[in-house]
Amino acid sequence: MTTSPAITLTRLDVQRLEQLIDKLDDTLPGVVALQAELDRAETLVGHDEVPADVVTMNSRVHCREQSSGKDYHLTLVYPKDANADEGKISILAPVGSALLGLQVGQHIDWPAPGGKTLKMELLAVEDQPKDGGPFPA
Repeated sequence: MTTSPAITLTRLDVQRLEQLIDKLDDTLPGVVALQAELDRAETLVGHDEVPADVVTMNSRVHCREQSSGKDYHLTLVYPKDANADEGKISILAPVGSALLGLQVGQHIDWPAPGGKTLKMELLAVEDQPKDGGPFPA
């Protein structure tokens, strides 16, 4: 079993995500996984204090699957904005909650279809809205 890397979250993202969780069925796998990520955050910072290489909500990231070498450019979004064809990944998707709070150079296990687990490395945070970007109503 692999251990998850330490993560840093903004207080604003945590507040918004807790509001989202409150509106959803807390037994859904995506909600359970997101709550687990929020609970394990080791550092909470103001949205104006977050390092530029940390994934926040609405961040665009560049990551690489280690065994295939395939690169992904993904944007971490709220569920209503998710669109896989545009690389917009919901925070409730397994890779979405796993990316939140990661720092460049860290690795995650990405549960893939068919029961496989892929190892992903965060190579860059290409765009990070300092205030977490827009929060859907």
